[in-house]
Amino acid sequence: MTDDDRSVEPATPAGGGVGRKGAANDRARQQLRRSRARFMKGEAVTEPLPIADALRLTPYRDPRMAVAPEAEAEVRKRLDLAVRVGELLLRCGAGTRDVESSVVAVAAAAGLRRLEVDITNQSLLVQCPSPTGTPVTMLRVVRSSTRDFARLAAVHQLVDRLVSSPFEVDQAAEELKGIQRARRLYPRWLVTLGYGGLAGAVAALLGGGVTAIVVSVLSSVLIDRLGRVLARRGLPAFYVAAAGGAISTVLAWAAYSLTEWATWIPMEREDFAYAVAAGIVVMLPGRALASAVEDAITGYPVTGAGRMLTVLLTAAGIIVGVAAGLQLTLRLDDALDLQLTAPGYLQINSSTPALWLPMVCGAVGALSAAITMRSRPRMLLPTALLGLAGLGVSGALTRYVDVGGTTAIAVAAIVVGVVGRLLALRLGAPALVLVVPAVSPMLPGLRIFRGMYEAIAGSALGAQSVVPPSAGVTSLVGAAATALAISTGVVLGDVLSAPLDRPIVRRRRARRR
Repeated sequence: MTDDDRSVEPATPAGGGVGRKGAANDRARQQLRRSRARFMKGEAVTEPLPIADALRLTPYRDPRMAVAPEAEAEVRKRLDLAVRVGELLLRCGAGTRDVESSVVAVAAAAGLRRLEVDITNQSLLVQCPSPTGTPVTMLRVVRSSTRDFARLAAVHQLVDRLVSSPFEVDQAAEELKGIQRARRLYPRWLVTLGYGGLAGAVAALLGGGVTAIVVSVLSSVLIDRLGRVLARRGLPAFYVAAAGGAISTVLAWAAYSLTEWATWIPMEREDFAYAVAAGIVVMLPGRALASAVEDAITGYPVTGAGRMLTVLLTAAGIIVGVAAGLQLTLRLDDALDLQLTAPGYLQINSSTPALWLPMVCGAVGALSAAITMRSRPRMLLPTALLGLAGLGVSGALTRYVDVGGTTAIAVAAIVVGVVGRLLALRLGAPALVLVVPAVSPMLPGLRIFRGMYEAIAGSALGAQSVVPPSAGVTSLVGAAATALAISTGVVLGDVLSAPLDRPIVRRRRARRR
């Protein structure tokens, strides 16, 4: 080795180290500049609704996507299928989030990957680009809704099948038409008896005697029949609800007044309130209330506000009817010296002797409510069990854990929401089909009646007032808090159970492939 060679050897690694260090410094500076640029960068322009985000945590996540259509006529036909699915869901009372996810899922399964969906109260607007870039827009307006959970479950199963396996658009459209034209489940007389069964279960749940149960059943049957007659004549729902509230109050008072002469009729003073409260629960729009709260919580404030206004108008109609009935009956009571008094019970189960009674009443009430909403026969038993569990949880918390009534009902609603979603998916239905009937017996009919009694009694009886009229406001606020606790609890339960339904969805799709 020469002297020149020896002088070169040590210089090579030293120079390489300096070069590598400089390159590393350059990379670090570049990374710092990129990070600073990302930090200072503004938000991106709004893009069409991403499929993954719209279907995240829904039963339709990860749909099987078809090949995108190449002709505008084909785009229009596939978009029409998705819009008609959403229209039928809106008509059957589904929540806005469920409607949007169903529309997006059907469109994605049909090969439409860029989509804009706008749902505002009664209108559904959907837009997607054609292969040439021209926007294709469709609008549907739903001016009336109905209680038909069997049809709602059928649409859910259709959407689930479309996102799981290949399909022909024309065949799917014909199947959707068949769902729209199918006869409604159950004869009308059975639905009327369902209303009576719900009222009787609520009266028993509140602690009413046999006479109170019979009166509540009869008044609910009469209210349902009269409501149908008034609705056919075009009377708005507000006045139908007011007529129902007045009928429920007057019939309960008439039954109680008979006990002054027919002493063999067993009816206590509190039974008057329980009979009216049961009728109020039957008339309360529980399904619309649940949908309104869900829309407001899940990011659809305009639709939620519109639905909530409808709920409030119906509730106001009930309150007006009850108030009118109370004004009449209390004045007659004062003239006849019947000495009606407001009940001292605010807790749902404070007068029940054992925990099994509210559980049985919850099961019967949920089963009856499911019939009124025309749930499929295979859904009736699970709904009854869910109602039994909900009232069991609420009763156990108030009895053994010393939890307040409203808090106990909120916890019970969460349990119903969690179990209801998982059980409904196993049965091939949306959670709404099981959850709404299951929580119907929990609605605060007694608090509403007590508030109205306390508000009306002072002005009707003057110096003989049992309670100051201002006390009624507290009871009505408590009723609103209970209704809100039920609705928010159900929504929270649905959200908590969403990550748990992936195995159920996976197994259902595997069976279809």
